Amino acid sequence: MSWFESFILGLVQGLTEFLPISSSAHLRLTAAFAGWQDPGAAFTAVTQIGTETAVIIYFRKDIGRIISAWSRSLVQRDMRRDHDAQLGWLVIIGSIPIGVLGLAFKDQIEGPFRDLRLIATTLIVLGIILGIADRLAARDARAGKHRTVRPRKTLEQLTVKDGLLYGCAQALALVPGVSRSGATISGGLFMGYTREAAARYSFLLAIPAVMASGALELTEIGEGHVSWGPTIFATVLAFFVAYAVIAWFMRWISTRSFMPFVIYRVLLGILLFVLVATGVLSPTEGASSDGGVSSG
Repeated sequence: MSWFESFILGLVQGLTEFLPISSSAHLRLTAAFAGWQDPGAAFTAVTQIGTETAVIIYFRKDIGRIISAWSRSLVQRDMRRDHDAQLGWLVIIGSIPIGVLGLAFKDQIEGPFRDLRLIATTLIVLGIILGIADRLAARDARAGKHRTVRPRKTLEQLTVKDGLLYGCAQALALVPGVSRSGATISGGLFMGYTREAAARYSFLLAIPAVMASGALELTEIGEGHVSWGPTIFATVLAFFVAYAVIAWFMRWISTRSFMPFVIYRVLLGILLFVLVATGVLSPTEGASSDGGVSSG
């Protein structure tokens, strides 16, 4: 991997990780369109350490409060009813599905799941699902003004069941093209949470899974065409870009819908099918089998 490739891929990782359009799919597609070798799932997993570090810094006050309350709940019985302590446990519970399934389907994630035809399918299908979920949220918001429906839930109302369902939705992102944020936000909207609550929990829930995945895949870097220097450079670049994207995205969802992302996903998926069908792109050529239990 050249330094120029790492610059472009780091930029793409930072721009797409937290938008509901799938960062892993965009890394795979960027390489395919440019005629580069697929950077591989290991490169994706390691660069996601940079984007998740941006999450940790952006939500540092929330995370610090959650960790403090959760730690005290281990020894103080009265703290176990504290919302932040419960949220800490729910993040742990919600991280179980992606951890179990990621290890169980590691070989498929590294190989068959990176087929461009599968990516095109997941882009379209999850785009439509996100669109339906967003429409439901918008409908409830309009009806809520007239008090004809129950108000949408906030994170204070998150239950163990919902936390586990969030985790199952996140696990779908093991397949490139699904999008971790897209899947978890869609799941949250279907369960009746507000856009802001669904997005915030999505970001918090991703931290354990992504950090663990990145740490596990560190040993894979340097064994194939991806070397340490470009990977570190891409990771640092992804951090700075992702921080700016998080700040923008949290403001966006407070007043806007997800429909622009839905339209983009569907159009990109259709374009990808056309390019594969006409032979412009090979669905598997250049795909890497270099490590990686990544998602995004």
